[in-house]
Amino acid sequence: MQVYETGFSGLFVLEPKVFQDERGFFLESYNKDSFRLLDIECDFVQDNHAYSKDLGVLRGFHFQRPPMAQAKLVWVTRGAVLDVVIDLRLGSVTYGKYAPVVLSASNFKRMFIPKGFGHAYITIMPDTEFQYKVDAPYSPDHEGGIAWDDPTIGMDWTPALHGQKPILSEKDRRLSRFVDFHSPFIYEDY
Repeated sequence: MQVYETGFSGLFVLEPKVFQDERGFFLESYNKDSFRLLDIECDFVQDNHAYSKDLGVLRGFHFQRPPMAQAKLVWVTRGAVLDVVIDLRLGSVTYGKYAPVVLSASNFKRMFIPKGFGHAYITIMPDTEFQYKVDAPYSPDHEGGIAWDDPTIGMDWTPALHGQKPILSEKDRRLSRFVDFHSPFIYEDY
């Protein structure tokens, strides 16, 4: 497995070793021992699978507050997304900064997102399937989010939108601004 540093403490882009031939391919999606070598101790308890029919479906920025905060391992099995995280850990040198990466079925990349990050993605191909593992179950009482287009964050989604407006859920249309956010995440805790 190839590991790429991101400049964000605990945030990694991972590229598994892929064995391909005329029949197709084989890869290890996850290996607990490989994660331990990266000093990632994570007990994944739930796998999720999302399908987006259209180009330009945008989900996020989402997170769960402690004690139900989630670390995630995310990847795409069909299509492609522009995946973006924002560091919400108070005291982190990258607090309030974002990191984008393209995840696709063809590049096989995964991203490990530690607790304390907001997570969003936009489909850059139609018929995209997005999968992820989490180390805490979904808890509606602990969910939170930051508006995808908050100017304080400064993420430029324009290239991924192809001149169109994003397709959003009603919940994502109502997410709060970063300046109004009071982070429950402390860098030293994670």
